[in-house]
Amino acid sequence: MRHSLLASALAVSLLLTAQAGRATEAGLDIKLAHESDAERQTAAQLGRLLQTYDVSRWTVTRDVIIDEKTIPHSDPVLTLHARHLKDDDLLLSTFVHEQMHWWLSTHRLQAEAVMAELRRLFPKIPVGYPEGSSDPVTNYAHLIIIYLEYRADQTLMGELRAHAVMQFWAGDHYRWLYRELLRDPEKIGVIVKKHGLLPPA
Repeated sequence: MRHSLLASALAVSLLLTAQAGRATEAGLDIKLAHESDAERQTAAQLGRLLQTYDVSRWTVTRDVIIDEKTIPHSDPVLTLHARHLKDDDLLLSTFVHEQMHWWLSTHRLQAEAVMAELRRLFPKIPVGYPEGSSDPVTNYAHLIIIYLEYRADQTLMGELRAHAVMQFWAGDHYRWLYRELLRDPEKIGVIVKKHGLLPPA
């Protein structure tokens, strides 16, 4: 019995390693912060998603860290947590969200032009968790990022699943920002498109 359990554990470990390795072959370098089971499973999950969905349009940085002890962030290295092991759509959307931070950082002039228009459109946005971001400037940046995340999700998952993801986030974090996006996505989208900030197909 003990031998059987060890063999099963080894088989699972090899499977997860192989799946994470395929993610690297797909063009991403995925590292684990603590080498935990949850991080390995998340790396395998991400590898599988990258094989299933063509995220090339929405991918800017190739370096990814899985860290179960932190919240997702983009800088200095795109970092994901292990929270969404049971929900592929939420992990995929989080991956795209953090990639869009990198997209804005490589298109600063367009991003600043969009943010200037968004300040006039939304002069008062709540600051701080859970309604907004940490400061007014990143609130406006996040309105762009969230719009791009939604567009990516629509392309990758279809409208119904993308809308469900946005609704989940609207009750989870950046709540005001996600709710505002869902009220009228193209209110933000027309400005993003006007300044050429939508990643090319």
